[in-house]
Amino acid sequence: MGRVRQHGFTLIELMAVIVLLGIALAVGGMALGGSLRRNALPTAAHDLAAALQWTRAQAMAQRHSEALELDLAHPGYQAPGLPHASLPTGTALQVTTALHEQVTASTAGIRFFPNGTSTGGQVLLARGHQRWAVEIAWLTGQVRVHALPTH
Repeated sequence: MGRVRQHGFTLIELMAVIVLLGIALAVGGMALGGSLRRNALPTAAHDLAAALQWTRAQAMAQRHSEALELDLAHPGYQAPGLPHASLPTGTALQVTTALHEQVTASTAGIRFFPNGTSTGGQVLLARGHQRWAVEIAWLTGQVRVHALPTH
């Protein structure tokens, strides 16, 4: 009598596949972690721009001036009606704005008026070798985000 051939995988084959999947996931996870760190600053710059645009929209809708406040000591910002947002760890923040919007040495603001104009200014975000600028036009209140060259 001949031996009947069993279909399927042996325990050793299954364990080898699981080990290979674990290695692939570990390597992929490390690559993904690096990608997330590289994208943290551009994402933060675009989030800040969105908060500035929100502040402008609130000033126009409420028909009174509104300001987004920037915390330089603990890099982050507060838009009216939104929770405080912290910038990624290790981010340096530099703000250029109207003198009367520099409340303290560590607090500055960008103010928007009901007609859509603003005090204008620029917020620079730096982390590692990355630098991003968020610019606010005083006449139109338009917010623009762009990467700055690295040295």
